Amino acid sequence: MGGPVSYAGNLLRCAHPGPALGVTVVGFLLAVAADLELPRALLVASAVATGQLSIGWSNDWRDRDRDRRSGRTDKPLASGAVSARVVGSATLLAAIACVVLSLAIGVVPGVLHLTAVAAAWAYNFWLKATVASVLPYAVAFGLLPAFVIAAGPGLPIAPYWLVLSGALLGSGAHFANVVPDLDQDLATGVRGLPHRIGVGPAAATGAALLLAATVVLAFGRPGPPGVIGWLALSLAVPAAALAAAAGLGRPELRRKAFAGVIVLAALDTGLLVLAGASLG
Repeated sequence: MGGPVSYAGNLLRCAHPGPALGVTVVGFLLAVAADLELPRALLVASAVATGQLSIGWSNDWRDRDRDRRSGRTDKPLASGAVSARVVGSATLLAAIACVVLSLAIGVVPGVLHLTAVAAAWAYNFWLKATVASVLPYAVAFGLLPAFVIAAGPGLPIAPYWLVLSGALLGSGAHFANVVPDLDQDLATGVRGLPHRIGVGPAAATGAALLLAATVVLAFGRPGPPGVIGWLALSLAVPAAALAAAAGLGRPELRRKAFAGVIVLAALDTGLLVLAGASLG
């Protein structure tokens, strides 16, 4: 039997804390790089954090029955470590906080962020197991830099290449992220676009999209890429090859090759933040 601390920990696990924290940190760093004042950058981060919490909790709440049937003991909702009512209530509170915080930044940036969150919710409830599963990732990640840039004084508009790079990064992450567990997903009835095209094509598509994001970020700004851009490109090519190789081996080998995806995502995230700094 666990106490309140254990229960709270299980509730947090339902929110997918790793990705939620990662997206929140990227939003905050992008806001700081774009020269937003610290209080406004923290407000941006708070809006992103509550949005991510609502996305993670709604995902596990929506999938609770399927996770239970497939014996996902690593899922607190499926194992009974936390109740569906509590997760549902947490989801609603996080969503309300996200709406309030997003609109407190301004109508235009608020609507941009809420559209991104709505796209993620659409994935959780309707599009996850469809051929359109990649669209919410493209929309949500493309709108993140647009939202942060629009939060600056005078409602600046993010350049197209910054939005495009975010969309490519999100789309590539969607394809690459399912590769290690694709067989397990199929067994539980998940048939998104990566599942429909198969492990090898999904891995290659994810690697190509992440590499494309690197190229757009390196060459999108006026002028040559610079030392950091060329360094990122030199690292991105072998990382993409390693990521593409993830679809060629057994599941355990896919997880090892997945390191290439991590390198590509880290490179793209760093370039994304630097791109925000160039606009500040």
